Amino acid sequence: MIDDRAPDGGTVEPTADAPLLTTFVIDDEALARRQLAEFLATAPGVRHLGEAADGREGLDAVHALRPDVLFLDVEMPEVTGLDVAARLAYSPAVIFTTAHDRYAVAAFEVEAVDYLLKPFGRRRFLAALERARRAAGARVEATAPARPTEARVGLLGERLLVRDPGAIVPIPLALVERIDAEDDYVAVVSRGRRHLMAARLGDLAAQLPADRFLRVHRSHVVNLDYVERLVPYDSKRLEVHLRDGTRILASRAASELIRRTAR
Repeated sequence: MIDDRAPDGGTVEPTADAPLLTTFVIDDEALARRQLAEFLATAPGVRHLGEAADGREGLDAVHALRPDVLFLDVEMPEVTGLDVAARLAYSPAVIFTTAHDRYAVAAFEVEAVDYLLKPFGRRRFLAALERARRAAGARVEATAPARPTEARVGLLGERLLVRDPGAIVPIPLALVERIDAEDDYVAVVSRGRRHLMAARLGDLAAQLPADRFLRVHRSHVVNLDYVERLVPYDSKRLEVHLRDGTRILASRAASELIRRTAR
């Protein structure tokens, strides 16, 4: 369902100090969807794009509509909220909504901006929305087009363009072993060397071929062609063993997605 009108039939307009945000809700509980829709209808500077009752339908809708903020239930049949977060092809601000607090660590691992524990009230909802507004604004600034005088470094066809002292070097994706987050940069590892890029890992990961590159942790993307094996670390997480001897502990969300895929 798509609804961009206020309760009185008019269009929701942003206030002077609240830039327009687009939102979407994925929750298998009708009452929860209705409550969030009511809160969003009266929130300043919000255009609510709609809701979905399951993860599979919701993921398709999110990729088509590309909302700034995604309210996402954790426990849903077939495709869970953690599955949806792991499969996102871009980086909206994600707010998890759930009746269980045991998913808080997993939510942190997939870079959720907040975690609403049901039942929650309007004040707690508005605090989460404001946090998402700040996160969405930061992401817009981080991905703003470079000035004409600046060299743009990123993905070009089947190559990553990385900076080297005094030069820009194209690295074929086939030679990229993994990509690690390092503060405000990412480190592209290729042939034993680390090349720094001024980029967000989530934004770069969304551009990479999903059949070759997998984000196994909020700080790590691996090229599956360089993965030797994935072995159990504990009951919830897998450890990724790369050919060069590197070991990376996968997040709970990524581990669950990998296990589901391998069945």
